Amino acid sequence: MGISSAQCRAGRALIGWSQDQLAMASKVAKATIANFEAGKRAPYDRTLLDLQTALEAAGVEFIPKNGGGAGVRLKKD
Repeated sequence: MGISSAQCRAGRALIGWSQDQLAMASKVAKATIANFEAGKRAPYDRTLLDLQTALEAAGVEFIPKNGGGAGVRLKKD
């Protein structure tokens, strides 16, 4: 499952990260993140995985599209 730009923005918001913080944690250029979140371009699958992995390591859980739509939430402790 590749994450959407909305899920990326929402995931960052849940943990209070800036694009700079996500860029450092994922080793993805800030410009790539900004363009993805603005809907200007779709990153490579590997880049999406790097973003998802960094957000998950910080406590974000991605919810797949399952009738209610894709989303994000914080992982339970």
